[in-house]
Amino acid sequence: MRENGPGKFYIYKIALVASIGGFLFGYDLVIISGALPLLEQSFALTPALKGFAVSSAILGAISGPLVGLWCADRLGRRKTMMLASFFFMISAIGSGVAVGIWDFGLWRFMGGVGIGLAMMSSPIYIAELAPPQMRGVLVNVNQLSNVIGINLAVIAGYFFSFDGWGWRWMMYSEAVPVVFLVLGLLVIPESPRWLVAQRRNGEALGILEKINGRKRAEEELAEIHAGLQQEVGGEFREVFQPGIKTAFIIGTILMIFSQINGVNMMLLYAPTIMAEAGVSMGSGAILSSIPVYVVILICTLLAFPLIKRFSRRGLLITSVSLMAFGHLVMALNLYQGWPPMFTLIPMFIGTGAFTLGFAPLSWIIVSEIFPTRIRSKALAVVCFFLYLSSFLIAQFFPSLTDYFTRSFGNAAGVYVMFAIICAACVWFSWKKVPETKGLSLEEIGRFWRKNSAESQPEKNGVPERV
Repeated sequence: MRENGPGKFYIYKIALVASIGGFLFGYDLVIISGALPLLEQSFALTPALKGFAVSSAILGAISGPLVGLWCADRLGRRKTMMLASFFFMISAIGSGVAVGIWDFGLWRFMGGVGIGLAMMSSPIYIAELAPPQMRGVLVNVNQLSNVIGINLAVIAGYFFSFDGWGWRWMMYSEAVPVVFLVLGLLVIPESPRWLVAQRRNGEALGILEKINGRKRAEEELAEIHAGLQQEVGGEFREVFQPGIKTAFIIGTILMIFSQINGVNMMLLYAPTIMAEAGVSMGSGAILSSIPVYVVILICTLLAFPLIKRFSRRGLLITSVSLMAFGHLVMALNLYQGWPPMFTLIPMFIGTGAFTLGFAPLSWIIVSEIFPTRIRSKALAVVCFFLYLSSFLIAQFFPSLTDYFTRSFGNAAGVYVMFAIICAACVWFSWKKVPETKGLSLEEIGRFWRKNSAESQPEKNGVPERV
């Protein structure tokens, strides 16, 4: 990295633009939490239809990586993000003019496609431009942008929480950041690693030089080229080769855990959870949930020094352990029937722990563990399973909560289930997740090629420098 600073400023500018995709991800998924009580009144939603209103965007996100599977490699990372912005825009307008829950769900589905495209391409793009010592921090910029989007969605939800047309303005408001994303994408460069894979070495060298200076850029270009030469050809079947298959399984299971741990449900359904705990419906429930979103913003900022200082695995295990504790406190709270505002305490614990570690680290790890030629293909499949699991948990969470409430008088059992899931994630992280901090993408790629699960099992899942 240059000592005089321009390279660092350049890479932060690029990461900031790319992270607008993360902003839209957070904004798009959480704006529905403020709209849900109004949609429930407008369309007389049952618990199943409430789940559909939330999960329709996630269902679209399942399709996004499948579209991105071709786009990220053929069109490039930057143009894939541009395509995502198109889907975001038509979703914002279409869902705002919807006349029923089914066409509302269709337009939300289109926005979900944009989410899938953006959240597959943005982390890859940032990881492929970032120097090894900055990669974790820069990928977390995407998470910070995501959390800022979440907070602004809550604020927009509060100001537009009037009866009648309020939820329509919540949907329309998403069009504003989309414009900024499109303008930003027009001025940032393509990923140098993608350019090298396309034999456009001159363009790649120019970008790397702006980041690292001429000498280091030439060295890095040689490393990227050598790494690509060692890779077979970037065919999809390579994902299932020994070694790479291990990385694929680890990435897939880790991202599934990131969605089914229960904290996302606290974010998506925060106003509803507060209302069911005894806080008034509408803007009162939205206002009472704002502290939860402020906490995740603060914790995301605190995550930057933590990611820089501590190991990936250690921070991940600590984060998920605290999430399990938060769920148990929530279960005890609901079982004992404590005062409604006490519900905020376990929500603080769970969401805070999630954003301090698991939320950013899951994306950091999966964006860096795959070799260059198959990175977009592997991450596309990982994201497919991520959003599939997210869709299922979002779709059935209201019905599951309703079942426990009707059968046992409260929803404590739901959070006991989430605590058990978090405990399983702790075990998996300890036994299987690799330590990738400080390694270049090429070093990580060489590790997986040389260390297949069948011939040379990893020690505690932790790769060493090669």
